[in-house]
Amino acid sequence: MRFHHSLGWPAPFARMLLACLLAAVIPACTATSRCDADARLRDAAGRGDADAVRAALDDGADLEARDGEGRTALLLATHGNNVDAARELIEAGADVNAKDALQDSAYLYAGARGLDEILAMTLAHGADLRSTNRYGGTALIPAAERGHVATVRALLRAGVAVDHVNRLHWTALLEAILLGDGGARHQQIVQLLLEAGADPELADGDGVTPLAHARLRGYTAIETLLRQHGAAR
Repeated sequence: MRFHHSLGWPAPFARMLLACLLAAVIPACTATSRCDADARLRDAAGRGDADAVRAALDDGADLEARDGEGRTALLLATHGNNVDAARELIEAGADVNAKDALQDSAYLYAGARGLDEILAMTLAHGADLRSTNRYGGTALIPAAERGHVATVRALLRAGVAVDHVNRLHWTALLEAILLGDGGARHQQIVQLLLEAGADPELADGDGVTPLAHARLRGYTAIETLLRQHGAAR
């Protein structure tokens, strides 16, 4: 940028004006570069490109920068079950409990979807076992509903409360029966929950017990398991 003496400005004033202009432009350029790195980080995480994730971090990308839906790079990597990208982010210090606008975190989403490799990493890096999703449920409840046997086992071993009740007034045991198919996977999950101390008579908001729900649906194997663990009603 050049200042012409024909403008009639004193040299000290011109220098001061130039300094002010540079002070305004340089932070804007820096912020733009940072935003670009943040966007590249989220894009790389969503695509599962671990090398590009590392490059964006080296360029100063913010691990916790969000997109328009409140999703961090780690949550985007988790949505795609991009294990290597998620590992890069977690080892760099990404918050495994950071939630988006839907109240999902990498930990909660991995648990609900049965993404066991990413779940294991979140559990090893500070996952909040008491955190809940938009339905007020822990990661254990949707895992039980969807028949993710290994996930349920991992969450129980980690210490997630087995009898937590969500906003629908359902526990993991109730959801495994109400929303499961009564088949081998859900039978195994019911057994895991009962062995972990789930109350076989803890009823839903209408007072209907797990045994009554199992009987209503004709889930005889689950009904037998419940009776073996003390259910009488």
